[in-house]
Amino acid sequence: MLIRIANLLDGPGLTELQRALADPALFVDGRQTAGWHARQVKRNLQARRGGAVDEALAKIEAALLGHEVFVAAARPKTIVRLLISRYEPGMTYGTHVDDALMGGVRTDLSFTLFLSEPESYGGGALVMDDAYGERAIKLPAGELFLYPSTTLHRVEPVTAGVRLAAVGWVRSFVRDSDQREVLFDLETALRGVHQAEGKTPLFDLLAKTRTNLLRMWAED
Repeated sequence: MLIRIANLLDGPGLTELQRALADPALFVDGRQTAGWHARQVKRNLQARRGGAVDEALAKIEAALLGHEVFVAAARPKTIVRLLISRYEPGMTYGTHVDDALMGGVRTDLSFTLFLSEPESYGGGALVMDDAYGERAIKLPAGELFLYPSTTLHRVEPVTAGVRLAAVGWVRSFVRDSDQREVLFDLETALRGVHQAEGKTPLFDLLAKTRTNLLRMWAED
């Protein structure tokens, strides 16, 4: 399941993060955290941990875990890793698949949280390569794209400006992508029924089904 999540960050909180991460001196060679095969195609910068960067990452993680749509789609057990990437003109990240294990923890889902407005840089689209072909994603600042970590993807070369993004990986309580999608659809239906009709017998039946499927599929 590929899902776009709007307004994960917005308003003063987003502006504050952008200002805190604007200094190029915060960033080092991004190849330091890539696997041996990805290192061959990774040409970007990555924020060093500490100070303002750690504060920014903590705010982003809190926003992720407090966002109902992200939680319903990812069923996060752990945010495995979270980092800030920076692409300047000529930088790119060629086709790769994310590591299955990071620090000994399985990665089920990957995400990109866009922190630069799309009109502020040229190129730099996140390109997914799946059974339906390629699709390019370039979202407004504060929006997030969530996708299975099994997916081949790349970042096209930046031709102008600066592309800033937070990227991360999730260990889900529900390992199977199809099962997560079923649960997400049921959650969406539950909220729709409740909004339209309130806590009806239909709502209770859907809630029972959602909850018991989660009980069957979750790895605690």
